Amino acid sequence: MSYIGVGRAAPPTAYHLPHAAFMRIISGTYRGFRWKTLKSGNLRPTSDQLRETLFDVLGSQLEGSTFLDAYAGSGAVGLEALSRGAREVVFIEHHRRAAELIRRNLAALEIHDGFHVMSCQVLAGLERLAREGSHFDFVFVDPPYSEVREYHHVLRQLGRGQLLFPTSVVIAEHSRHCLLEKQYGHLHRSRLLRHGDAQLAFYRLRQPADSEGLGEKGHG
Repeated sequence: MSYIGVGRAAPPTAYHLPHAAFMRIISGTYRGFRWKTLKSGNLRPTSDQLRETLFDVLGSQLEGSTFLDAYAGSGAVGLEALSRGAREVVFIEHHRRAAELIRRNLAALEIHDGFHVMSCQVLAGLERLAREGSHFDFVFVDPPYSEVREYHHVLRQLGRGQLLFPTSVVIAEHSRHCLLEKQYGHLHRSRLLRHGDAQLAFYRLRQPADSEGLGEKGHG
């Protein structure tokens, strides 16, 4: 995988895609860029308010980090991570049209490296990344709210720790009506934030002397 360049200005979106709606990048290099998302009951982009809450928590630790956006949809969270200084973002999205939309949004931003779009099921993508020896400072998972089993499956797989640094953070966006476990393998929940009907659950690898903060990001 290649790395993102810095300092590019954000051009306006000019491409046409039927059945699309617009959202925006909140902050960073590409602040204000209006990117496209599909109008579909299968896609639920993370809202501006929830993304702002998420990235306020991650703060300066995002700079130079590696970020995995699983169930990426049209790429809302991963695009925001790139804008805010992530060194590399991997998007996993198995819906072909959504994966193509991520590529179009990246092209409209003139981002040509520092990312990888995987068009496959998330569990299969995680297994492939583990075989390749990939590691991430941050992993964001956001399955459809109704697919509770999918949350458990992916968090258990991440709980093996193969894709994580000792200081990595896994964040799961889920409905407040969905009760996730406090621990999945080596992962334990360190923080839970509620925003309307949505919640952000923060998981970290259990350490001998664990504390509540996010910790410093790993390096690889």
